[in-house]
Amino acid sequence: MHPVGKFSLWLLSFPMLAAVPAAQAQGPAWPAKPVRMVVPYPPGGPTDIVARLVGQKLGERLGQPIVVENRPGAGGNIGAEAVARAAPDGYTMLVATTAHAINMTLFSKPGYDTRKDFTPVSMLTSGPLVLVTAPATPATSVAELIALAKASPGKVTFASSGNGQSTHLAAELFDSMAGIKMTHVPYKGSAPALTDVMAGQATVMFDTMLSAMPFVRDGKLRALAVTGAARSPAAPDVPTVAQAGLPGYEATAWNALMVPAGTPPAVIDKLGEALKAVLTQEDVRARFATQGFAANWTSPAETGKFVANEIDKWGKVARASGATVD
Repeated sequence: MHPVGKFSLWLLSFPMLAAVPAAQAQGPAWPAKPVRMVVPYPPGGPTDIVARLVGQKLGERLGQPIVVENRPGAGGNIGAEAVARAAPDGYTMLVATTAHAINMTLFSKPGYDTRKDFTPVSMLTSGPLVLVTAPATPATSVAELIALAKASPGKVTFASSGNGQSTHLAAELFDSMAGIKMTHVPYKGSAPALTDVMAGQATVMFDTMLSAMPFVRDGKLRALAVTGAARSPAAPDVPTVAQAGLPGYEATAWNALMVPAGTPPAVIDKLGEALKAVLTQEDVRARFATQGFAANWTSPAETGKFVANEIDKWGKVARASGATVD
């Protein structure tokens, strides 16, 4: 063959040869293996329940299992730090909560920065807390609770599921707006805290509706109010805190899905689209509604803005209350 002909063939083959390593560098399409969803709390709690339902539906859409991994401890910090340090390849996700906004102020060294170490994908759920007490407690309303706390400074106690949780700061916000000072009694989770409220060992608790309402329906707890801006469809007869005597009060518990900062945009886009499909399914929305949650899909930008506002809001509450953990 003429040398020119050989050279032409070589030129024609070069793009094909060059394309091989480029394709190999991109790797297989995401997800090519199971994806880990870290829940920074024990199994069985509200966040765990949300994660398992969303994870199952998300796995069905993505074609790979979503493996829920519980990494509890330090008010949600242990699990969050593990995700912040994970490879940003789309195979590790965090179910973040209100605590991950609160912890930016409450802890001097949480081990991560919610604003910098994660890329938000979407909100998952949001919903009010419910203020509960034992049926034998003299206070049968928000107004009576405030009067009781003013008459007996420091003797009225509030339980929480742990330092820095929404169940803690919701009560601190209540205290500051009502001009009272209840004594905080932190527990390792909602279950032991509610048990002591039912037994009268702690006066009140702000807890998720998912955890507390079954006991309200059984008559073991009395619901004084919900913390949202409007009444909850899951408990329409229970007034809001604002309606019951503390105008302007509002506190919401939420869950959001986040991935380590630096995760490829294409992965975040695909994950977000799958999540949008899951959170708009009628059966998913109905399941969450019965538990006092609203399913909320939002864009990464909207989610990031919301979380930043929550960090500012709860930071002010934590500083005003003097609450710290370390």
